[in-house]
Amino acid sequence: MPSFDVVSQLDLQEVENAVNQARKEVAQRYDFKDSATTIDWDKKEVITIDSSDEFKVKAVVDVLMEKMVRRNVSVKALDPGTVAPSSGGRARQEIRLKQGIDADRARTIAKLVKDAKLKVQAQIMGDQVRVSGKKRDDLQAAIQAIKAKELDLPLQFVNFRE
Repeated sequence: MPSFDVVSQLDLQEVENAVNQARKEVAQRYDFKDSATTIDWDKKEVITIDSSDEFKVKAVVDVLMEKMVRRNVSVKALDPGTVAPSSGGRARQEIRLKQGIDADRARTIAKLVKDAKLKVQAQIMGDQVRVSGKKRDDLQAAIQAIKAKELDLPLQFVNFRE
């Protein structure tokens, strides 16, 4: 029986490349001179930006978003927090990376597939949703129905099996 999986994954190597490119650009730009701006990444899920004031933090976030887009990392996967004051009159912001499909969004996807009135079944398997059916055309219609909904996280359709 043909099936595919709906997942939300990030290419962490591309995220690392985007962070490194943003660091280089911030180090070279004149408007960040003498601001001691840093971009730290824990290699898993949190990018921390620290700078001398709130406006510089927002400018660094814009640079980082631009680098992510150029590296084909969806900005839907980034969850920027609020800019908070840090020690010494500095400003800091944390950006969380969203990976995997949480239970609420998985139920939403399963409901979308069910409401599409196609002859397919959706089952939630951890942080992914498996959609299976008898016909390949029904599966492709399910993919189109999910894509049309515009959910707030990047989705990939992987593991297509006949």
